[in-house]
Formats: sequence, structure tokens, C-alpha cells
Amino acid sequence: MLILFDIDGTLITTGGVGIRAMVAAGRELFGPDFNADGIVFAGRLDPLILRDMFVQSGVPTKPENFAAIRNRYAMHLGRELAASTAKRSLPGILPLVESLRQDSSVTLGLLTGNFAETGSMKLRACGVEPDHFPIQAWGDESPHDPPARDHLPPIAIERDHRRRGRRLPGHAVTIIGDTPHDVSCAKAHGCRSLAVATGRSTTEDLTKAGADLVMPDLSDTRAVLSWLRG
Repeated sequence: MLILFDIDGTLITTGGVGIRAMVAAGRELFGPDFNADGIVFAGRLDPLILRDMFVQSGVPTKPENFAAIRNRYAMHLGRELAASTAKRSLPGILPLVESLRQDSSVTLGLLTGNFAETGSMKLRACGVEPDHFPIQAWGDESPHDPPARDHLPPIAIERDHRRRGRRLPGHAVTIIGDTPHDVSCAKAHGCRSLAVATGRSTTEDLTKAGADLVMPDLSDTRAVLSWLRG
């Protein structure tokens, strides 16, 4: 069994420091008019978020600009995380991850819109070790342009295939996330979805999206494990 977790709003919350760090990096590089006004962040890929910010702020969408802001974003994020009093793992996450790590039939993974370096920074700042998730699919790893979250499950499944020596069927893969984007990318590849209302989406939103199971949070470790293993 392969279990793939989203990061923001699912494993952890950082109180919005990622948005602030991206905007601060953009203003440092491209001027005070750089902004993220009205741009949707939840469940989306960092490269798409940055592209929207560039277009909205009149910044050319050139590879060198993406490389520059990605570097500066990591620097600003480190400062924001160090100062944040809102960063934490979400209810039930630490005991759930630890229980799953003890199960030899389970491989843990990350499936997230974050860049690898900044997603890992967020996790560690909240007491979650990214190395406990041996399968990782990050927001900039789509092989297509434009990228989409739906492109990430095959990447994670292929990495798991190479690691274990056999390919899991879709029903043996569960994606856990807090937005309809997490649900839709699971459905697109025949994977199970567990949606958790610890982000911006409500239980109604997640049920309407077609999640196989919707929970208010992951604090009931026994119930979560029972469903995952069922």
C-alpha cells in the first residue's frame, strides 16, 4: 500500500508564511508592485502560482525569473518560518505517521504542489521529517506544460514501482489531502482519496468533489488506520 500526503493544510499549517515569502521575494527582485492579490493558492502547484503572480504583476515569465524568485523565496521562507508562531503539525498527524511507518505493508509518500526545498523546510519547521516519506512527488515535477496536479500521481507510483520492484494498482494507492484538487488527482488515476477539512475546503466541498472518505481532521488515529487498511 502506498499512502501519499499533501503538505499544506493536510500535514501542517504555517499560517500563510509561504504566500508572504513569495510576495516578499517578488518585491525584492521585481519591485513594490509585485503582488498575489486574488490568486488562489490552496491545492495548486508552486510553478502555476508563480506564473499567475508574474502575469498579474507584469513580470516576464522567463526561466531566469522563475529561477531567481525560487531562490529568493527559499531565503524569505526561512526567515518567515523562524518568526512564525502559527506553524504546527495538524491534529493527529504525528501519531498517524508514526503508526504507518511501523507497518511494513505501507510505503509513505508526499504528493504536493510545493517545491522540494521549500516544502521540506515547512515540514521540518513543524516537526515533520520529510525523509520519513521515501516516495516524493513535488510541484515542479510535471513533465507537461502547463503542469497540473493530475500529472503527479504517476510520478509517485513509478518511483514506488522502482523501489519495491512491482507496480501497485490504483486501488492500493491512497492520496490524502485537504482540497478538491487532491481528490480529483486521485480519481484521475483510480486511486483512493481521503479528504480532510483542515485547510480552506469544507467537508461539504470535499464530499461534493467525490472523496472516498471525508474527515474533519486526522485526530482519530484508529479510525484512519482502519479505513486505510480496509
